[in-house]
Amino acid sequence: MSAGSIALLGAIAGLTIFLGLPIGRLRSPIPKVKALLNATAIGILIFLLWDVLDHAWERADAALGSHNYAVAFRDGGVMLGCFGIGLLGLVYFDRWVARRGRRARLARPEGPGAAVMVRAPETRLLGSHAAELSLLIAVGIGLHNFGEGLAIGNSAAAGELSLAVLLVIGFGAHNATEGFGIVAPLAAEGDRPSWGRLTVLGLIGGAPTFLGTLVGQQLTNDVLSISFLALAAGSILYVVIELLAVARAMALKQITTWGILLGLALGFVTDAIVTAAGV
Repeated sequence: MSAGSIALLGAIAGLTIFLGLPIGRLRSPIPKVKALLNATAIGILIFLLWDVLDHAWERADAALGSHNYAVAFRDGGVMLGCFGIGLLGLVYFDRWVARRGRRARLARPEGPGAAVMVRAPETRLLGSHAAELSLLIAVGIGLHNFGEGLAIGNSAAAGELSLAVLLVIGFGAHNATEGFGIVAPLAAEGDRPSWGRLTVLGLIGGAPTFLGTLVGQQLTNDVLSISFLALAAGSILYVVIELLAVARAMALKQITTWGILLGLALGFVTDAIVTAAGV
């Protein structure tokens, strides 16, 4: 199979994320539906967090089992360091955004129009809170998908074409549910994104699979793969924390619990496609 064909398969695996994005166009769902959408996204992301960390730790764990402590220390250190960067980087970025927003409000001009401006709803630097969460989810999933693309490209470069195709099928199925996870905060808040915004979110989350496939065909580097997986895990954990705060504010504990269970089930069912195929 040519390099162009493998790149095309990588693109297909990433762009299936668009299958779940139209859910973001739901019109102002009722509170219970909002809670269910938010909780399902949490479940999907919790599964994704476990899956990403499992793959990121895999090499270090294997090295420990074979008493290769130098490799274990290197790979484990890279994983923990990049995980911290992904998590704390977003914490400090969010704080910076909040400070910019406060400064902008303090800098509002006084005068006849000031009262009108004060009554205007406050907006964040990146838009609504739901818009920020969707963007962060897309970025986290994009980092994760870059790692998946590396796996596809590495398999193809090693001549394991059947494995590469199976990875495309499995990752493609996963990405379809990840698309829902990206737009769930928007749907839960009743913030209907334009088709243009959905396209941008889909490209942020899905295009890295294609880019990773291109890089993976030319470069086999386990440390690079661990780095992107750990960065993705850190950003995903941050978003899970934010979504849990939203769920708590909704005060619909039973629906939230069922939604999280549903999201986890979706993650495991799609992952089973890869396992059943023997990958």
